[in-house]
Amino acid sequence: MKISPRKLNVFLGFKLPSAYLCGVRAKSIDDEQCKVSVKHRWINQNPFNSMFWAVQGMAAELTTGALVMSKIKDSGKPISMLVANNNASFTKKATGRINFVCTDGKKVDAALKKTIETGEGQTIWMNSVGTNEDGIEVSNFNFEWTIKVRS
Repeated sequence: MKISPRKLNVFLGFKLPSAYLCGVRAKSIDDEQCKVSVKHRWINQNPFNSMFWAVQGMAAELTTGALVMSKIKDSGKPISMLVANNNASFTKKATGRINFVCTDGKKVDAALKKTIETGEGQTIWMNSVGTNEDGIEVSNFNFEWTIKVRS
């Protein structure tokens, strides 16, 4: 069974309720990319009347993590995943609807193939870019995911 935006959003409600309450929602996922959206509202704002950086981080991480989860599920292998590191930069106030996109599906494919073939853990740096309704970049997140076949 494929992971869909609807299934991801139900997952958020039960496993990551703070992201769900803040309005983080998956919009699309396929083999290449994942898109997530969140709208600036009272519940997710900072004192400067823009979206709190951590809410942006939850949305950005979901774009990368959903791709990894989806591809692990498709592999049929027992593979663990964990964020080992991350960094971010913020270039504009995040107001209105912010859309995050990760297009690193092929990186995940290559790392999964290698960890399955060798049994050794792999790391992948994945990028998620947040843009406002005008298409202007407001934030850029990088997450280092580690994957390993469970024994």
